[in-house]
Amino acid sequence: MKTEIIVEDIEAAAEVIRRGGLVAVPTETVYGLAGNGLDRKAVETIYAVKGRPEIKPLSLMVSGREAMAEYCRDVPAQAGTLAEKFWPGPLTIVLKSKPVIPDIVRAGGDTIGLRCPDHPATLKLLRLCRVPLAAPSANPGGAPSPKTAAEVLAYFDGRIEAVIDGGPCGIGRESTVLDMSKTPYRIIRPGALPQAAVEEALVSAMKIIGFTGGTGVGKTTALNVLRDMGGLIIDCDAVYHNLTDTDKGLRQDIETRFGPVYKNGRLDRKALGAIVFEDEDALFALNAITHKYVGAEVDRRLRAHAMSGGSLAGIDAVALIESGISRRCTRVFGITAPYETRVKRIMAREGISREYAEMRINAQKSDAYYRQHCDSILENHGEMTKFTALCRAAFKEENK
Repeated sequence: MKTEIIVEDIEAAAEVIRRGGLVAVPTETVYGLAGNGLDRKAVETIYAVKGRPEIKPLSLMVSGREAMAEYCRDVPAQAGTLAEKFWPGPLTIVLKSKPVIPDIVRAGGDTIGLRCPDHPATLKLLRLCRVPLAAPSANPGGAPSPKTAAEVLAYFDGRIEAVIDGGPCGIGRESTVLDMSKTPYRIIRPGALPQAAVEEALVSAMKIIGFTGGTGVGKTTALNVLRDMGGLIIDCDAVYHNLTDTDKGLRQDIETRFGPVYKNGRLDRKALGAIVFEDEDALFALNAITHKYVGAEVDRRLRAHAMSGGSLAGIDAVALIESGISRRCTRVFGITAPYETRVKRIMAREGISREYAEMRINAQKSDAYYRQHCDSILENHGEMTKFTALCRAAFKEENK
């Protein structure tokens, strides 16, 4: 057999694929050894030429996200989000397979990996063939993955029908493989696309509802409504309290700025409050410290929720806007309540004096601030049933 080198005549390569032959193809990562992914004999030849054990499944190259519906079942909406963001590109998405994919491709399993390569010649080949391509890297097992057509020929000259010479691969590293066939989603092979980019894309597609307002306005009630709707709830005040006890970096920064405000290993909140609630510069400094640590923890929880298949979240923070966390939100609700209602609620909830409760409220933003900076205002007049119904209606509308 003579291996043909193809540069422009992609139709000739498509004809090789249609009759069950193998063609090495360029991608943005490495060259692949391609055959008709629906043709069992062609796939058997790929395994034989590569010396690849048939217990190792193959992924399929496809021309776009529409292939998910054709070849896969139970496809989560998040898979479409990632395909829209990263295809063509170095991301292989593993999903539940439909029976149309031969067992040999799946190595007897029930999943299949799909990838849309970012190379014009191979994309044209996929369009002309009208079949998915089984295409592992074009190297014998254990050998380095080839980045040029010449390297492919060094491995397989005379053993495959053709190689499309698309020039050197730009990345030179295999695609990242993400298993989305079950939750939590999991990177099963790190590759050219960083995990952080995958997580960020998933978070960006989530509905994230922000809640803000002063202490004692009833944000917990709003959070509980969203939790009942299946959303992840992040209470930034609770996050801050937890971090002050567990994060050594946060403790060090607080003590460096405010002195010995920890007792027996725990933050003395009243001692710190006495400093910051009477000094605007001190409060600004404390916020600068806490916003950094709380923001990082919020991001970590959102990424974990997204990788668990989550699509809805709520973030509650008094300083949601000032901290910059509001930029994560698709909509921000400001919650307000009468002053006296807030005072009594804080006193009862935390067992503090009226003087200290008023000090906390007066150190926070006014209702006018939230009306100016939030997308919507939810007014809590103290009637739990009515306020709960108000929140539910607002959040259902936002989550459509």
